[in-house]
Amino acid sequence: MTAERVPDRVTSTFTETGPGETGPPMERFGPRELVRTAAVAGTLGGAVGRRMGLRFGRSPRDAMDARARARVTADGVVDGFQALGPMFVKLGQLIGSSPGVFPSPLADACLRCLDDLQPFSAAEARAVIEADLGQPMSAMFRDFEDEPLSAASVAQVHACVLADGREAVMKVQRPGIARRMIVDLRVAWKLATLLERRYESARIANAVGVAHDLYRSTITELDFRAEADNQARIRENLSTFGDNDGVVIPEVYPRYCGTRTICMQRVHGVPLDRFDTVRSTHPNPELLIRRLVKAWMESVMVHGLFHGDVHAGNLWLLHDGRLAILDFGIVGTMPRAWRALLQAMFHASAIDGDYTPVARALRELELFEDHNADDAAIGAQLAIVLGPLLSGELAHLDLGTLTGQLVEFGRRRGMIGPQPLILMGKQLSYFERYAVALAPRWRLGSDLYLFRNIFPAAVTAAAARAGTDLPD
Repeated sequence: MTAERVPDRVTSTFTETGPGETGPPMERFGPRELVRTAAVAGTLGGAVGRRMGLRFGRSPRDAMDARARARVTADGVVDGFQALGPMFVKLGQLIGSSPGVFPSPLADACLRCLDDLQPFSAAEARAVIEADLGQPMSAMFRDFEDEPLSAASVAQVHACVLADGREAVMKVQRPGIARRMIVDLRVAWKLATLLERRYESARIANAVGVAHDLYRSTITELDFRAEADNQARIRENLSTFGDNDGVVIPEVYPRYCGTRTICMQRVHGVPLDRFDTVRSTHPNPELLIRRLVKAWMESVMVHGLFHGDVHAGNLWLLHDGRLAILDFGIVGTMPRAWRALLQAMFHASAIDGDYTPVARALRELELFEDHNADDAAIGAQLAIVLGPLLSGELAHLDLGTLTGQLVEFGRRRGMIGPQPLILMGKQLSYFERYAVALAPRWRLGSDLYLFRNIFPAAVTAAAARAGTDLPD
């Protein structure tokens, strides 16, 4: 099925771009931002202080060790994020979805930010829909449920039945959210800048880079026309090879989409992180995860456009046993040269163990200052660094170690700009939690099934040599 395209597509990318190129400049800092900064500092400080007082009394430093203090501080920070509103909840979601990049106590505490937020009123939702689409509700919908199915940081979702009888859901942007989020983005950038100047841990976590990434993804996410087009394109790409029927992306209905609304086919199921339900209702949870990651890997390495926010709320096990991917507000575009690097890495880990092509791909990206370095020697070093990590069980894949090894390798070899490799590790970390619960013995990097459409001839030959039957 070829979906009707929605105009004015905008996508986020891995390419480094300066703030302000796709929206208001992030570095602008006026009276509004100054007032908000004071409010943020007061809210976060008060939330941490309350956690400390409730847990440890008046002298917390005397009552706990550094590890306990870190956990309580992290819980206080998340309390503050939730009190400060959608932009800081999104920041918490980013941290919670990247356990290998941020300190463990903070990443674990930020998982609370994946829960639903307080919804806005049905009257406000109806007003946004009518203003955005230019028609009265009665002309567009046979039925519209005022109670939202879910409420997130940017929008909430209402079930509806279109005028032609199709069952659908309508995603509606929070009123006034764009202005508030722009101010908060500027505040987050300023705080990240100050933290990097003062704390080594903030520099290691690349706090300013995180603020920039959050800015770019949020500016894109606020225009729902981009999301509608991304979802339609990725849905179309999913059907390219004809063997991804176990993964579903809902159809977009362009006639009912605008800058603040997006309408799509309704699906029925449960979030993937309801692990007991998944294990009891699906005959092969490991195959479910393999199908999901296969489709995602193809989107990264073949098509280039991929889902960039696959937390459990965006992945559902449907009642018919298929897996649905939802919410395309955040996507990534992998440039062709970086796709070549990833293909070389996974060809080495899954097929032949030869990392020399990885060295060549790094050189093509001009990531080596030493132009006299021998590709074979570099490949041998990469095999030592990456081989054991990429070929191990995903449940035991320490993404923090993987990222750290890549950065350290680059530093020793004079590599510049390893950020896309770090972002790759962050994307894989989304799947780590699911694999721990549903496929603990599965080895992502050596699973030939994942690469059947990426390296078709090599996978066929390798499967024949190993006597391995790949899933249908």
